[in-house]
Amino acid sequence: MTISNRLKQKMHARTPGLLNAWLTLGSPAIAELVSRQPWDAVTVDMQHGLGDFETTVSMLRAMNGTEITPMVRVPWMEPGLIQKVLDAGALGVICPMINTREECRQFVSVCRYAPVGSRSFGPTRAAVVGGQDYWKLANESVLTLAMIETAQAVENIEDIVSVDGLDGIYIGPSDLSLTLELSPGADLGHARLLDAVERVRAAAEAAGKFSVMHCSPIDYAVKMADKGFSLRTASSDSRMLVEAARELFRVLRPVAPSQGVAGY
Repeated sequence: MTISNRLKQKMHARTPGLLNAWLTLGSPAIAELVSRQPWDAVTVDMQHGLGDFETTVSMLRAMNGTEITPMVRVPWMEPGLIQKVLDAGALGVICPMINTREECRQFVSVCRYAPVGSRSFGPTRAAVVGGQDYWKLANESVLTLAMIETAQAVENIEDIVSVDGLDGIYIGPSDLSLTLELSPGADLGHARLLDAVERVRAAAEAAGKFSVMHCSPIDYAVKMADKGFSLRTASSDSRMLVEAARELFRVLRPVAPSQGVAGY
């Protein structure tokens, strides 16, 4: 058994149409079901999701035996927790609110073993699923994605993507909209937001880094299909449940559209 990050390999090969699912409900059962669909990656959201660390570990276990790459969005740039999710078997870490080159450097460092980083050795579960040579291959296999979601980060994007060991950036349009004085969700097509998104994507490409776009609702993922992103997050578990229920009622018992939100 040897560690293998299929998503990273596909992105290096510039495979088109790569998709990531987003899990917010903190359910290992949902993680098991979603990970057996043809996604390229599945991300457990610990920042705004409903699960704690123990739940996240159970969700990672539920993905065993699939072809997807398991990733985790951590709540913040917390070195201890980042290393724990890596030790638990995550093959990708998405870190929120990276606004400067130094913040990015710190993030990357805690994801890499010495001599290139400061990650402490102790791959509790990672070595079980990744093999005894996990530590030899972890630095090149673990995917590091810095979230770009503020106007400050956009201004600093060229410095951020220059960090050695950073694999790519992950654009969060909701928080980015807020810092651009726009409405999250409602202004996804606003020129100011789209210009910022393209500046970030282009800077990542110029630096030889991956670019990932958070796309919700699903039609936004369709609009972003030809923009040159390495990976798109296309939907979340909560949104998929709500939209499936709406489709059921559309077919079986037409009612007025639901007033509830479709999920993050």
